[in-house]
This record gives sequence, structure tokens and C-alpha cells, in this order.
Amino acid sequence: MVVGIELSDDDIDRVFHALAASTRRDILRRTIEGELSVSALARDYDMSFAAVQKHVAVLEAAGLIIKRAEGRERLVRADPTMIARARALLARYEELWRSRIDRLDALLAGPATAPEAPTDDPDSTDKTDTQGV
Repeated sequence: MVVGIELSDDDIDRVFHALAASTRRDILRRTIEGELSVSALARDYDMSFAAVQKHVAVLEAAGLIIKRAEGRERLVRADPTMIARARALLARYEELWRSRIDRLDALLAGPATAPEAPTDDPDSTDKTDTQGV
């Protein structure tokens, strides 16, 4: 599956805000495993049904879950596309930092003293006596 990873700054803010709360991460984890009703989700938390609905709304606004109506129930499932886009974004950040660390490692592992650079200063050149040649 090819996933476009370009996310706007607002999209990124919504995704990471949504993932900042442990309850929302748990809801996302549970809905990755299968579709659940908001009522079923709410039964497992020590909070009101309305509070769980608000958590679901934050996840939905971030595009991490999809909610659909079936009769009087609201069913929730994770959206693998947005999860993949967020994962790809994190992979890009990881690649950036790994390359920076690799360059730093190479710099630190380099020679203990830097080779002398050539200079244009005539006083610093080798003054071999060439008179009498």
C-alpha cells in the first residue's frame, strides 16, 4: 500500500495531540483490533460515557479513527491510512536524526589531528636554499 506522507502542520498537531492521552492511545489500540461501539469502549473506562465520546471525537478529528452509525449505535474503527502516514512521518524524523548521529560518529572517529591545510602565507613555505644550483 502506497501512502502519501505529506501532512500539514495542523494535521500533525491534531495527530500528536490525539496520541498524547493514554486513554486515546488505548482506544486506538482497541479499535485497531476490531470495530467497537462507543458504548462498548465506555464500559472499560472509569469515566462518563460523554468523556469517552469526547476522546473518540478527538481521535476522529485527527483522522486516526472512523466512526459510523449503525442503527442507534456509533461504531468506531481505526483508520490504518492515517496511522501509516503518522508512522511514515516519524520514520522520516528517525532517518534525519540517525544520519546526523552517523555524521557525528564519523567526525569523532576521524583522525586525532587534522592534516595541515595549504596556506598562501609565503613565510610558512619550506625555505630550501636554491642559490648555487
